Amino acid sequence: MAGDDEFPDSDNGTARSDMDLADLSGDRPGGPEAEEETETHTASDLEAVFDVPVNVSAVLGKSYLQVSQLLKLAPGAVLELDRKVGEAIDIFVNNRLVARGEVVLVEDRLGITMTEIIKGDGN
Repeated sequence: MAGDDEFPDSDNGTARSDMDLADLSGDRPGGPEAEEETETHTASDLEAVFDVPVNVSAVLGKSYLQVSQLLKLAPGAVLELDRKVGEAIDIFVNNRLVARGEVVLVEDRLGITMTEIIKGDGN
């Protein structure tokens, strides 16, 4: 065994092998040459999460007011936001920024088109 070993054994100075060379050759399944299996997923695979509630928010902009200014607001009042017309809006899911988008008009209702997906940090 000492002739084909590759890791020295600290006890007696001989070498030992922790890996079969066939594992590296690609001749057996799971080696470097093994092809990845592809699985087909459908919407029914997500059935377990269909009833999970999520909070989706589209933030058009922000404005900071004193409480006295807030109390003076009336129907029809114009509130200046920190964004310009045509600038991307932020889309939050459960208070986490997930995308940016644009406001669109769909028939007589407002909608949002996502233009950019924000990759999270995994937290």
